[in-house]
Order: sequence, then C-alpha cells, then structure tokens
Amino acid sequence: MDVVGLDHIYLAVRSFADSESFYDRVMEALGFKKGDTAIAGEAHAHYFHRALQISIRPARPGSPSHDPYTAGLHHLCLQVQTRGDVDEVFRKLRELDVAASTPRVYPEYNPEYYATFFEDPDGIRLEVVARTSHRDLIVDRWTELEGFLNPVRHLLERDGDE
Repeated sequence: MDVVGLDHIYLAVRSFADSESFYDRVMEALGFKKGDTAIAGEAHAHYFHRALQISIRPARPGSPSHDPYTAGLHHLCLQVQTRGDVDEVFRKLRELDVAASTPRVYPEYNPEYYATFFEDPDGIRLEVVARTSHRDLIVDRWTELEGFLNPVRHLLERDGDE
C-alpha cells in the first residue's frame, strides 16, 4: 500500500455564511476552485485544488469556538513551492484584509522553514509554507528510509550528514 496524499479535510464552522465568505476569498486567492453541493440537506462549500479538497460545513448548534490546544485539529498547513510564493500569498491575504503574520524563517521547525500564519473566523489556524529540501529528501529517498522511528535522521547519519 502507498498513501499518495491527503485527499480532503472537512472543517465544521459556527457561522457558515461568515466562513464561506472568508474561505471564498482566501481559497480563490490561493488558486482553488469551489463546489457548493449540499450534503444531507446541509450547506457545504468544497474548495478543491489538484491535490487537495478543503470543505466547510455547519457545526452543531452551540458548538464552542475552536481551541487548537484541545483534542482535534491544531492547524492546517498548505505547501507552496518557494519562499516567493509564500510572500505572494501573504500579499494577497493582506489585500483581502486577512491578518497574516509576516513571512519569516522558523528555525525551530527546520532551518529552511519559511511560512505565514493566519486564522479563519472560528480561530482555526492556517499556514502556508515553502517546500523545503527536507521534504524533497523524504520524497526522493523514500525507499531508502528504514524503520519507523526517525528514519530520516538514521539515513542522514548513514550518509554522514548529521
């Protein structure tokens, strides 16, 4: 078996109208397309790209606001090719009056990790990150990774790179 990607993710939102307005603007700016097929009689918005679909649906009435530090989704990260792409996303978000963090390197995650962060109307944290050589290494050398725990570290140790 080979898992080839994340197919879709569903986000439950407290105000469908507010969230749809937010996601319509943001997802269009990110190059996504939209479908609006209801499911089980409930409004849904399906934002899809070549490799991923993000859907929103109404949360149950009385649902609390999102807390990234309780069980469940902490944040959702979208990957772009380059740092320039992250900068472009940041500019587009700011043009849409979305409060996004200024893109920067986050060495605590990875020496090349360059990202911007923002939140949706429910406080769900979203991120856009530039692809790193670490991710490329995982993809390019997947068949060389051995074992389950820390296989990248072990590969680099074998190569003498760490």
